[in-house]
Amino acid sequence: MSLNTAHANGGVLIHAGECILLFCDNVTMEFHGQDQPEFKGSKHGRLYLTTHRMIFNAKESRDKMQSFSFPFVTLNDVELEQPMFGANYIKGKVRAQPNGNWVGEAKFKLMFKSGGAIDFGQAMLKAAHMASRGGSPRDAPPPYAPPMGPWYAAPPPAYAPSPAGYYGWMPPTHAFPDIPPPNSVYMTDMPPPYPGINAYNGYAAASAPPPGAVGFTQPPPAGSQSAADAKAAEAAQSAYYDPNRPQCAYVPPPAYYESPPTYQAATAKKDQ
Repeated sequence: MSLNTAHANGGVLIHAGECILLFCDNVTMEFHGQDQPEFKGSKHGRLYLTTHRMIFNAKESRDKMQSFSFPFVTLNDVELEQPMFGANYIKGKVRAQPNGNWVGEAKFKLMFKSGGAIDFGQAMLKAAHMASRGGSPRDAPPPYAPPMGPWYAAPPPAYAPSPAGYYGWMPPTHAFPDIPPPNSVYMTDMPPPYPGINAYNGYAAASAPPPGAVGFTQPPPAGSQSAADAKAAEAAQSAYYDPNRPQCAYVPPPAYYESPPTYQAATAKKDQ
């Protein structure tokens, strides 16, 4: 995770090849376990789910935390809370990346004032699981390389997920139909310094990255996936995983797919 490295000109700053999957305005974020002034108090702003991370951008220009980046590889113990009284929310832990402007670990809580916490959380866990195929979920976060200028207005494909989806999965844009306002998404030529949901977790910029840039390679041609990657992609379509707790999964209720069988059908002996 990095602090105050994902904003530019009043908008969000993303890496070359990074794509915004979901956009949600009117989000409140809180942190616990950190003494830095940037983490104090409630934060109000916008939340982006991209192919490589979550990004929070503050609406208040005077806030000491203008942006907060949550790469999937830095997340732990993410849970979707549905209290009997009060709004649904997402909570979890995030680890600092070396050179990310803070150190240690922090607990976070994301509240969606306009609703959609469960849809956003499920999509984030799905994307995080897909990104985790490139390495051990217990690996330490890679060092962060702050984006270097110049940056520029991102091309239109960066504003929305791929129309073809990702391994048969489409982010729930029906729950978040809005896209970021025009001229609010900026891009650097540096490739992402951590894995994403693209094949083999990476993306290489169309042009050669700057010297010393840390990135991931272009995916191989379709049809050349290993059996393990194909199986992981298939599994990713049916459950939402926390990559740091691979033994656990959030499986949507049957209504997401089909009605459950009746008691009689479930207990009846099949004729052979």
